[in-house]
Amino acid sequence: MISSFVQPYDLLVEAESWVRQGRDVALATVVETWGSAPRPVGSHLVIDAEGNFQGSVSGGCVEGAVVAEALDVIGSGTARMLEFGVADETAWQVGLSCGGRIRVYVEKLG
Repeated sequence: MISSFVQPYDLLVEAESWVRQGRDVALATVVETWGSAPRPVGSHLVIDAEGNFQGSVSGGCVEGAVVAEALDVIGSGTARMLEFGVADETAWQVGLSCGGRIRVYVEKLG
């Protein structure tokens, strides 16, 4: 699995490159945050059908959960809005014990 942090613009260029290579790709974007959140609105994570990814929408287990959802989005073609936070019973499991909440929109590209 590939993972690294790159600037948002570079990440979108990378996503476009992956699509041009014929890879099935999803883009996850932080669209809203409340309280303490590890990444700001506009942060991206690009995921391909093999589970390779670049960028960051949160860190830790949240990213694993977003990658898993992105693989489903790639398969179905149906976009999803995800929410993670301390009010969510899985917050501790996915790593947002910091008191914040985030909403992440995941869509298939190409």
